[in-house]
Amino acid sequence: MSLKKWTFTAFFKHALLIALCFLSVFPLYWMINTSLKPEGEVFSSALWPTHWTLDNYVQAWSSIPMMRMISNSLLVAIAQTVAQVFTSILAAYAFTRWSFRGSNLIYGLIALTWLVPFQVIMIPNYVVISEMGWRDTLMGLIVPNVASAFAVMQLYNAFKAFPKTLIEAARLDGASDWSVLWRTIFPNLKASIASISILLFITAWNDYFWPLLVTNKMENSTMQKGLQMFMSSDANMWGPLMAATTIASLPVLIIYLVLQRQIIDSFVKGGLR
Repeated sequence: MSLKKWTFTAFFKHALLIALCFLSVFPLYWMINTSLKPEGEVFSSALWPTHWTLDNYVQAWSSIPMMRMISNSLLVAIAQTVAQVFTSILAAYAFTRWSFRGSNLIYGLIALTWLVPFQVIMIPNYVVISEMGWRDTLMGLIVPNVASAFAVMQLYNAFKAFPKTLIEAARLDGASDWSVLWRTIFPNLKASIASISILLFITAWNDYFWPLLVTNKMENSTMQKGLQMFMSSDANMWGPLMAATTIASLPVLIIYLVLQRQIIDSFVKGGLR
């Protein structure tokens, strides 16, 4: 009886996981499927194109400077991720290593900024970068996002759980704070830092509102804004849009396929820590 119950429970769990995986993968499949359909079959409910065509990819590639936009998106996402991880590591170490007056207040203010939607501070940031001459530049996209309250909060918890005895032992050996941070703490928290870095990179890659406000020229825009070029109030170019979206998804997909094992390990170890 217990074996039958266990078998039914296992079957139900696996069936649920398969259903969830299908719901997650099907939109991706439908995107690729639509990108390969001719214009007359875009609204067809067929699960496979009757006539294959690459015209949508040719049109998407020729309509916008796609290679330049993908390069801009990669540059902005990588620069933001590196800057946010670096500033968050320094902030988390300062909050957990030193006790100073007002530290709780400062940490609370940082946590409070995480609750404020970016749309609230978007206009003030736009005014600042305009005064600095960074409008319609990649610097204007990167600099306002060099710090992340979410990353500070996540790394603060990871740094706080780090054994203080190891830090004290390193200090007794004559290590400076900089050496303790990068030679003792950082190597042992690579999983947590890696998982945060992945989330920050995906967030930066998918950012749309800030590039839409800051950039005007196509060659200075990111891929997310480029996708908007295929949509208008008159008609939406669904075929080229799905083709451009498929191309825009390739860098993140390639990164995941290459670093699949490291990504899964980072999330598992980061969650267990």
